[in-house]
Amino acid sequence: MSYVILCDSCCDLTPELKKNPHIVNVPLTLMIDGKTIVDDETFDQKDFLAKMKASPEVPKSACPAPDEYMKHFTEGDEVYIVTLSGNLSGSFGSAKVAADIYEEDEPDKKVHIFDSHSASVGECLLVMKIIELKENGASFDEVVERVTAYSDLKQTKFILESLETLRKNGRLTGLQAVLAGALNIKPVMGGTIDGHIVKLGQARGMVKAVDLMISLMEKDVTDPETRILGVANCNCPNRAVEVRDKIMARIPFKDSIIVDTGGISSLYSNDGGLIIVY
Repeated sequence: MSYVILCDSCCDLTPELKKNPHIVNVPLTLMIDGKTIVDDETFDQKDFLAKMKASPEVPKSACPAPDEYMKHFTEGDEVYIVTLSGNLSGSFGSAKVAADIYEEDEPDKKVHIFDSHSASVGECLLVMKIIELKENGASFDEVVERVTAYSDLKQTKFILESLETLRKNGRLTGLQAVLAGALNIKPVMGGTIDGHIVKLGQARGMVKAVDLMISLMEKDVTDPETRILGVANCNCPNRAVEVRDKIMARIPFKDSIIVDTGGISSLYSNDGGLIIVY
């Protein structure tokens, strides 16, 4: 049976996956200083980061309307939807509304929504798993069951180079941000099993923060020999390679991918940030 994978634009794909005819990007939008930016193939990361740095406010985002999902439902006999964490965005809820409306008229239609409980490369890993299973002849129900099980064991961590976004959205006072900047403090953040963001620790300098993050990864990774390491970078590709190599030297992942952050992920991670999912 034919299938289509709809992923919201927080899903940061590899260049090869961007060409895959089974994958459709459903864009969110960003608003900054009265301007609206569509998070699609026209997104200019460097321009957006410059706007973020210059603006006193944190950009806002808006999820796709249900129609933006629903208009693609006829493109496959099976429809798989992958969204960023429902606790970070309304994208999952919008997709759910679309699926509920569509299934009222088409009760036999096979539609499933995966709340990634993650973002960025975490969504990409789920897309890759769906494709792997479909290429090996898995049924719709098998894909839902096995991708859900895979996702439930997934871990998300990220390191911030800049604390400006946290300061602007009120999670840090100006004084805290200044002190952290002066001391070169880099927080190590993580995602909970239900997709909330928590602080896991901090270190002085990026090198020590990376070492702390890898130590945390060594404690919670499950069967790395069967899993792919995903690294997303916001305007720091060389750092992404270095960190990927450090992780792979200490944890025997089956394989790894590196992706660039799109609009929504760049908003979360900010310039120089890294998102690690495994």
